[in-house]
Amino acid sequence: MDNFGAAFHRLIGFPPMSWQERLYRRFLCGDGVCGDQGFSHVDLPTGLGKTSVMAIWYLARKAGAALPRRLIYVVDRRAVVDQATTAADEIKLKSGDDRLRVSTLRGQHADNRAWLEDPAAPAIIVGTVDMIGSRLLFCGYGVSRKMRPYHAGLLGADALVVLDESHLVPPFQRLLEAIESGTGVLGPRQADDRTVVPAFRLLCLSATGRKGGQKPFALTGADLRDPVVAHRLWARKRLALVEADPRKPEDALAREAWALSAEGTKATRCVVYCDSRQTAVKTKAAIEKLARDSKVAVSAHLLVGARRLREREDAAAMLTALGFLPGGAPAPTMPVFLIATSAGEVGVDLDADHMVCDLVPWERLVQRLGRVNRRGNGDATVILVHGGEPPSPKTPDSPKPDERRALIAWHARRLLDELPVDGDGIDVSPGALRQLSLRAAGDPDLDQRIRQATTPAPLHPPLTRALVDAWAMTSLPAHTGRPEVGPWLRGWVDDEPQTVVVWRRHLPVRIEGGSATEQEIADFFEAAPPHASEMLETETRRVAEWLAARAAAVTGGRSSSLLAATDIVAFALEPSGDLRHTYSLDRLNGGADARRQKDRLVRDLAGATLVVDARLGGLSVDGLLDERTTAEPRTADDGGDSLELTEHGHPAVRFRVTPMPADAAGKVGTPAVHSFVTRRSEDGEDIDLLIIETWTTEESRAASIRPQLLAEHRSWTERQAVAIADGVGLTGELKDTLAIAARLHDEGKSASRWQQAFNAPGKEAYAKTKGPLKLRRLDGYRHEFGSLAHAEADAAFRALPADLQDLVLHLIAAHHGRARPLIETSGSEDAPPSILEGRARDVALRFARLQKRWGPWGLAWWEALLRAADQQASRANDDRARADGAG
Repeated sequence: MDNFGAAFHRLIGFPPMSWQERLYRRFLCGDGVCGDQGFSHVDLPTGLGKTSVMAIWYLARKAGAALPRRLIYVVDRRAVVDQATTAADEIKLKSGDDRLRVSTLRGQHADNRAWLEDPAAPAIIVGTVDMIGSRLLFCGYGVSRKMRPYHAGLLGADALVVLDESHLVPPFQRLLEAIESGTGVLGPRQADDRTVVPAFRLLCLSATGRKGGQKPFALTGADLRDPVVAHRLWARKRLALVEADPRKPEDALAREAWALSAEGTKATRCVVYCDSRQTAVKTKAAIEKLARDSKVAVSAHLLVGARRLREREDAAAMLTALGFLPGGAPAPTMPVFLIATSAGEVGVDLDADHMVCDLVPWERLVQRLGRVNRRGNGDATVILVHGGEPPSPKTPDSPKPDERRALIAWHARRLLDELPVDGDGIDVSPGALRQLSLRAAGDPDLDQRIRQATTPAPLHPPLTRALVDAWAMTSLPAHTGRPEVGPWLRGWVDDEPQTVVVWRRHLPVRIEGGSATEQEIADFFEAAPPHASEMLETETRRVAEWLAARAAAVTGGRSSSLLAATDIVAFALEPSGDLRHTYSLDRLNGGADARRQKDRLVRDLAGATLVVDARLGGLSVDGLLDERTTAEPRTADDGGDSLELTEHGHPAVRFRVTPMPADAAGKVGTPAVHSFVTRRSEDGEDIDLLIIETWTTEESRAASIRPQLLAEHRSWTERQAVAIADGVGLTGELKDTLAIAARLHDEGKSASRWQQAFNAPGKEAYAKTKGPLKLRRLDGYRHEFGSLAHAEADAAFRALPADLQDLVLHLIAAHHGRARPLIETSGSEDAPPSILEGRARDVALRFARLQKRWGPWGLAWWEALLRAADQQASRANDDRARADGAG
């Protein structure tokens, strides 16, 4: 334990509290998330460092604990500055562990997908419910159809999902519980196979969570005697209630915040929480007006959602500099006001001196109270502004959603009366809130009152094996039994639909030579997909209004622009990445029927990713949508460093788009995986192109800066597969199965059609070439399909049992994301069409058999092992070229 204390201190910066030592012991002894009698819920008051679970997991694994290799930390999508990213970055930096993969929501590790590189390596992945949930269910938002099984396989096996603030997303918690508990239904059916595929585990974190069936990991009597725990648990926070005009809440919020600063004369940090962005903006303006009228200098800042990664980093730096986040900021020299929406309630360890807020449901109020005097070193005043009277819905039996939320919030106001009085205020310390929860466990009436004050869990559909099987058929472009996954992640909710906005300088728009096809557009965005670092997510209606306003400004000449009315300026993409709509300026302008046009945009853009021409502008310096801003924002494809945050010399946004003449396209130094024709002559000749170059951790490419013989790539991939097998514990025939699949996976590249299409430089068969690719010569040929006949004739393959032969053939057919269940037969010349069709039918039936045996995530995990080995071998080839000075 002494070693743990020192190691923990080195990673986190302070000695462990007693509960952290206890959790480490539980992990190390196997009596935790890995034990049949373990726990699935950590129930701790706010301010006690729940994100340290990551460090405890890491140190326990280093000490030999039987914990999953990947920890997936899930945060709420509203979090602008999530503490989990900071914690993960610190573990990576201070551990000095080169094997540890870290992928986060912001910073140098932002969605770098480094965890895909080695299934045997430890990894920390920080993501949102939508990001992690969609990928887990084979429907990854922003992930190509070919890569979805790879993501799902490594998230659904050998993974510990830590769900932060689980009370905010009960449907997602239920989904994860169903996956964890569905061993025989959703996982491998046979007990022996279940010992092969590493387990999926869940750990929920919450201070106000809805408890499950198991007893949670919670504070004990010994923990309560820990001096640090006691100090934070009884941090002084006294709440006062103030009635105000509900029609203008901003005036009361500003007035109370101003009073806490002694009318601008007291240097203090005050957070003001508002239930809406509109109220937050007005409150900030009202505070600034009070300061101007009093001729007093103050510092007032907004913390709202809907920002890109760069602006989220700016927000983190701002909060640190102002002293709201740890970082050693000096004491303020003037009043500092932070006006926040729900973006400041979740995932961020804000620590203000005082707080003013409006009335919200109980679970949100508890979150807010945890953002003031967090470490117990002050004496916080909390002012809660409310309307004074309970809401009166127009139809009490069926209130509207906003009326229902107001009723729930009013119950939260009445629940405050159950807390003890501390001097001239209500005691809202974490200790007082904890005691209220403990009382409710033995008081059904109080428990019911807490339920009435808490937002009820939305209805959600059950998870079934048939659904997961349908989602797992990722090589099918469409499937009638494959619904959108949203209700399984968030339930059926009344929340406003969201849209992601991305600005790009280069879009798949053909200037001459006819319009681009839907397939060309989809292929372009698959090669240069939206990256987490460039995304801004906000309400769809807000996006529709903004887009219409910017289109009108550009068309009306109120903005300097080179855009014409008929120019394509935006693309709406499905969550799958497929094209939903294309927009020209004149289509966006509603003319006399502007309202109907905006309503149409709301319908069209709900749940979409909107990629807009950077010349539309509309992004403020604070990173928010702004109809008045005309300047072009920096983009991920502008050739600058504004969004390309790097790690180990590789760009986080791992593509580069370069316009160039067609006759120069073969001279680029990095393999071009895609080209889009922007100008084509009347004779059909390509004139100008957009070349997309990539640095990828996901896909093994046949184009390389170093040509590589097939025999060498075969040997290198087999070697990497053996190392991965050893790392994940495969032995005997199972290890042989992976090695044989690795050795034979690319044998179909020996076909003369493939060698000619990839411009192989000699008579020997090559696996990697410099290109350029002659796509027409390939004629749709898939080398994975061509490899199957070679594998069936291999002596080592034939020595395997029939069930493992099945697995080898599937891994080969699926190593580029196909064969789930379909694979193309075009271009194959080694057999008559009838034989090829039968072989393709066998591929589909084999997928069904193996998925039935191993389960959806188990089979995807097997595929990920081979794909990782293939990619490691490909990267090693590129590294050899760089070391030799090639290319």
